[in-house]
Amino acid sequence: MGGTGAGRTGAGGTGAGGTGAGGTGVADTPAGRLQALFEGHRLTPTQRRIAHSMVRRAADVPFLSSVELAELAGVSQPSVTRFAVALGFDGYPALRRHLREVAPAEQPPGSASYNEYQQAVEAEIENLRHLAELLADPRPVHRAGRLLAASRPLPVLGLRAAASQAYGFAYFAAKVHPDVRLLNEGGTMIQDRIDAAVRAGATALLCFALPRHPREVLDALSCAKEAGLTVVTVADSAFAPVAKVSDLLLPAAVGTGLAFDTACAPMLLGRVLLEAMCDDLPEAQARLEEFDTRAAARGLFVE
Repeated sequence: MGGTGAGRTGAGGTGAGGTGAGGTGVADTPAGRLQALFEGHRLTPTQRRIAHSMVRRAADVPFLSSVELAELAGVSQPSVTRFAVALGFDGYPALRRHLREVAPAEQPPGSASYNEYQQAVEAEIENLRHLAELLADPRPVHRAGRLLAASRPLPVLGLRAAASQAYGFAYFAAKVHPDVRLLNEGGTMIQDRIDAAVRAGATALLCFALPRHPREVLDALSCAKEAGLTVVTVADSAFAPVAKVSDLLLPAAVGTGLAFDTACAPMLLGRVLLEAMCDDLPEAQARLEEFDTRAAARGLFVE
């Protein structure tokens, strides 16, 4: 399920579908079929932005005009036309006709009567289904688990909207990993803390990256890569801006139906990564049992 960016690919050299080494193909969902369409094309940063926006709104895209898609992606209308040509179509109308054939809108029975809150929940359920289909090939997650388990210390980065994802992962990871270092506050100290982790022996960094993507996350990941760290990233799309500075990108879509994005799938993917990391930490079970013993002795939790 690793993603792509700037001509490089994620886990095992896969394309934009993120299916892992020698993968099994992208999921048969509107978003998955869109990613399959983009696979193998070397896209410019502007074109990746358009692709990213299309994946996030996969059900709506076949019915958008070029002007509407340009507004959605925050680019010019000619950029949308050039994007369509880069994919091998005569223009955007030809691309849209193709999208209506390969990525039709899929609505669950009775969805027309859902209110806006129910629609947001249904969209998150669809995101989770897509994540489950991507996890049918567990190799990228297994690879990520090995990388994270082997890194001592393990820096975990997440800023702004992604800060809570990084905190949640680091909270649980610290129960089984001997040295987890949370980086969830911005500023110039981030690079200092990355350097300190490298000097202490870190070999990998885990990043949670969600829209809107802060520029300082890109700067921090560039710093991490220059320092020799392997960057594992959980992002909302294989076409997210962080793809170009990630060695292994694991996509999990966010919901966009409410005023603020919802991130059930990225949170669940973080827990899946925790499980994979535990599988590569022989002492994980002993550490958990030790914690439970201490917690009971302290009366830490109410039964």
